[in-house]
Amino acid sequence: MDVLNSLMTGFGVALQPYHLFLITAGGILGTIVGMLPGLGPATGVAVLLPMTFAMGPTAALITMTGVYIGAMFGGSRSSILINTPGDGAALAATFDGYPMAMQGRAESALAISAIASLIGGTIAAILMTLLAEPVANFALKFGPAEYFLLMVAALSMTASMSKNNMLKGFLSMVIGLAIATIGIDAQSGVERFTFGSLELQTGVDFLVVIIGIYAMGEVFKSFRSLSEGTKKAQTKFKRIWIEGDDWKRSKWPILRSAPLGFIIGALPGAGGTMASLMAYNNEKNLSKNPDEFGHGAIEGLAAPESANNAASIGAMIPMLALGVPGSGTTAVMMGALLMLGIQPGPMLFTQHPETAWGLIASMFIANIILAIVNIPLAGVLVRVLAIPPKVLYPIVLGLAFIGCYAIGSSVIDFYILTILGVAGVVMKRTNIPTAPMILAVIVGGTMEQSFRQAFKISNQDFAIFSSSTVAQVLIAITLLSIVLPIIGSLRKSKQAAKTA
Repeated sequence: MDVLNSLMTGFGVALQPYHLFLITAGGILGTIVGMLPGLGPATGVAVLLPMTFAMGPTAALITMTGVYIGAMFGGSRSSILINTPGDGAALAATFDGYPMAMQGRAESALAISAIASLIGGTIAAILMTLLAEPVANFALKFGPAEYFLLMVAALSMTASMSKNNMLKGFLSMVIGLAIATIGIDAQSGVERFTFGSLELQTGVDFLVVIIGIYAMGEVFKSFRSLSEGTKKAQTKFKRIWIEGDDWKRSKWPILRSAPLGFIIGALPGAGGTMASLMAYNNEKNLSKNPDEFGHGAIEGLAAPESANNAASIGAMIPMLALGVPGSGTTAVMMGALLMLGIQPGPMLFTQHPETAWGLIASMFIANIILAIVNIPLAGVLVRVLAIPPKVLYPIVLGLAFIGCYAIGSSVIDFYILTILGVAGVVMKRTNIPTAPMILAVIVGGTMEQSFRQAFKISNQDFAIFSSSTVAQVLIAITLLSIVLPIIGSLRKSKQAAKTA
């Protein structure tokens, strides 16, 4: 009953006309950003950040949530129509969505994508309602040692989940931790890596890092293709809906994939890409006709769409309840909350219940609004796919510089932004993941302070880091996150050697 009462309070906040407008506007903006290849939710939220500074924390978080969920809805539009995913989470939608469009079933593909996203997102929002506060209450038992180990586990999990190369993931993490040490040490007052610059004494703002890596990096990466045109997408459709047989084939994959996506999304660093691919493979293994997958099987589109929307909501759990971002996008959102004076974590639900529960209620509303927007207006929304890159990317570039200056009013941030943009390109070219770096920049300062507090409390006894059951579990999770991928890669190499 307490959870129900809190949720009703949240709906009272989210249903205010101003907040409803923000959810709708954010959702439409997110849908457009999500369907533009290469941008994705993290870039959309990063570019939006400066606009949220004038809002209250609740309004800012609700707007960013609308953008996030909208981007998950929109990412599959370009996957289905031009075989180009809007972001990584929409990759699996190309496997069967594009073949459906080529078979003249684009209407069914667009419809089931929106319906699966609605159902998956709603199931995930229900699970979050039930789990967020218990997780936060459990986190109240954490001391400095436990918080340090929690952040170590989150960084380790994020880095070790890097595709095919764990070392690159840990390299990205180390770069992020190095950036987090720039500035005056909070405890000793010693300057670190400032090179005599007064502007660097306060450190490098993590929002500048986020905008540089995501927005600037994407623009710089796309310089070579600015003169190229875009693939022409279908913009004239019949009635966008599904037949009864399509629903029968899709309903169980949708329902099965939502909890799976939610759980994977709640793991720091896993994200929507892993959730959608796992859901796709799961349905292919369960299917009586696996040969249809990849050739226009509607359940091959429904399952990953349900999973990636559920994963986006699942990623909110560690951010809200533990103060540890679950994905690149939630890291950006957490940064915005910190700038607005709110510390995400276990005390959020008691100190700022209107913000926490308003956010959860807005997820239910956003999914419904976005389904209404994405089904009848699909033909209008997909016209944005015709925008040439040489028009789109200068706009993104301008917004990035404006946003950077709005954060700290410092010209030196322009140089940092440009350097980080180049670093973002290099990291993408060399397949070094950016998520561990962003997470390390966000939690690096808190992680260092938690370690030093625990060390002082224990009179410099390292035993404090293994003295509690929670600490021991977190150490085990950290070790498993490193060992299991190594075992998996060794098995794959053995199997490859046998087949060769």
